[in-house]
Amino acid sequence: MSFTDKATNKAQEMLGSAKEKTGAALGNDDLERDGQTDQAKATTKQAAENITDAASNITDNVASLTRDTTK
Repeated sequence: MSFTDKATNKAQEMLGSAKEKTGAALGNDDLERDGQTDQAKATTKQAAENITDAASNITDNVASLTRDTTK
């Protein structure tokens, strides 16, 4: 995951949290739900990026092992 992706996801998560808290404080259910949705989207994106990073690491490790055993 690139730094930009991480920062964007974190910003979306923080904005969602602010919306949720503001909605709760004002009694605005739509704003509160909107904030919860933003947080869920950010968390999902972060999880997908983590899976992508893990898969890339596995691929790199397998390639490294393959190179090491063919010497």
